[in-house]
Amino acid sequence: MQAARGAPLTPPGEPGQPDPDDPGTSPRPTRRRVGALLAVAVFVLAVDIATKVTIVATLSNRPPLVLLGGFLTLRVSRNPGAAFSIGPSMTVLFTAIAVGVIVFVLRTSRQIRSLPWAVTLGLLLGGAMGNLTDRLLRSPGPLRGWVVDWIQVPHWPVFNLADSSIVCGGILAVLLAARGLRIDGTRHGQDSQGGSGGGQQGGGQQGGGQQGGSPPASGGDAGGDAQASNGQQAADGPPIGGERV
Repeated sequence: MQAARGAPLTPPGEPGQPDPDDPGTSPRPTRRRVGALLAVAVFVLAVDIATKVTIVATLSNRPPLVLLGGFLTLRVSRNPGAAFSIGPSMTVLFTAIAVGVIVFVLRTSRQIRSLPWAVTLGLLLGGAMGNLTDRLLRSPGPLRGWVVDWIQVPHWPVFNLADSSIVCGGILAVLLAARGLRIDGTRHGQDSQGGSGGGQQGGGQQGGGQQGGSPPASGGDAGGDAQASNGQQAADGPPIGGERV
């Protein structure tokens, strides 16, 4: 029952009734998180393309540039495989995988409400797009292009910024999942706790409504018994003492 005219049957915040004051139920936070995801992805893609173009233009057919006492070396390396020169004979397969990753991230972004997950998916999307650009536009041809790697550190394969972005995004995804943070901004176990609390609160309101709607019985029963007694007395007639002999 409604307590007042125009009052909702289910209070805001309970299951089944969206709370207009809760920013998680509004589509506006989703648009902001998608904007953050795309901003990170575009930034990673732009920096990756710019660094590759610069390295190819300045270090092609030249000796590697050794920096930081040999800890960092800049060189041009053509990679037909995946990140860190893995699988050099599977260029087309890795191209298809990159396309699949991009499609998955874009589809998942429609339900994202968590800023950390937006940054994580942005890193994955930007890195996948960076290497996919090389495979589509560089020699020896579309879908078979060799990725430009140019960063080398001791005891590690040559890589680029797109590879670093993919690795960082993967590490962040594992950490967020381990902490129980979901893409929609909720945490693991939060839904079951909220549903249990909402059910208990709804049961209390139902009990209160039944108690408030039950009419008092004692007063009505007493009045009915008195009326029945008076009616029976009137039907029996006057007492015996009032009859004629």
